[in-house]
Amino acid sequence: MRTPLILLVLLAASVASAQSADAQAETGFKAMYHPLPKQFDSDANPITPEKVALGRMLFFETRLSKNHDVSCNSCHLLDKYGVDSLATSTGHRKQKGDRNAPTVYNAGGHIAQFWDGRAPTLEEQAKGPILNPVEMAGADAASVEQVLRSIPGYAEPFKKAFPADKEPITYDNLGKAIGAFERTLVTPAPIDRFLAGDDKALTTEQHEGLAVFMNTGCIGCHMGPAFGGTMYQKLGAVTAVPGLKDEGRFQATKLPADKFMFRVPSLRNIEKTGPYLHDGSIKTLDEMVVFMAKYQLGKELKPAEAKKLVAFLGALTGELPKDVKAPKLPPSGKDTPKPDPR
Repeated sequence: MRTPLILLVLLAASVASAQSADAQAETGFKAMYHPLPKQFDSDANPITPEKVALGRMLFFETRLSKNHDVSCNSCHLLDKYGVDSLATSTGHRKQKGDRNAPTVYNAGGHIAQFWDGRAPTLEEQAKGPILNPVEMAGADAASVEQVLRSIPGYAEPFKKAFPADKEPITYDNLGKAIGAFERTLVTPAPIDRFLAGDDKALTTEQHEGLAVFMNTGCIGCHMGPAFGGTMYQKLGAVTAVPGLKDEGRFQATKLPADKFMFRVPSLRNIEKTGPYLHDGSIKTLDEMVVFMAKYQLGKELKPAEAKKLVAFLGALTGELPKDVKAPKLPPSGKDTPKPDPR
């Protein structure tokens, strides 16, 4: 039986309409996003090769921790997309933190650091875990400075990184060095080639997923070069999340309006950085997109839509830097404190 001409016309019109809607979504997307920068600069902490080299050393330095067994890289593994793949990380004396460790990649594009935004910059964030009794358990800033000064091999790198300082080895300069290093941790991805004009950088399914991303409303929160990190949002903005206990940003500000508010996470490399949410309670990205649509947007994603959306998010998986291994660190001096497991 032949298909009536009118049905063919209607079918063609429907296909054309869908293609037009997808094209409009892509046009809007390109107007709102730009390719990832080569690094995230800071006027307050200009990036220099000397700072970056020192920051790399300090990022892998376990002697900054009380028992010499935890470094920044312990929870933010550079060869694992900047995460440890645990719900919450393991710190001093095998203690567990209460929040999931976010990736350090592309973190320079965030409005603030930590899930609650309590550190305004990467430089400030870098100084927090070292003194946290659950994480690296340093006694205080002065004791950390003492450790660094007791290691002869750090004198010259600090002097080169901070040549204008009479005493280069300070806790603030430690934060600046690690911050400068982390500002260079960017992961250019297929999405950036697409934004630069290469439509073939995305697969057909990813193009379709881009339309789902736009039309579902994900764009409302996941803006900026990191596809997130530029604002705070209430978890459960439309529908209350059952059993939610962590009060988020309220713990840092004590402002009632900040209850259950969290910094929106980056979507870059999201398929590699699970488990998800502030507490690592959601295991897979497939579950996560359905969860977000329901609780943040009040929408029920169809299985086909969720599949396309996850495919699109795969286009945000980027290239890791070539050198993600620990550099050679200087040996301890005769006065360097010994590991302390207490």
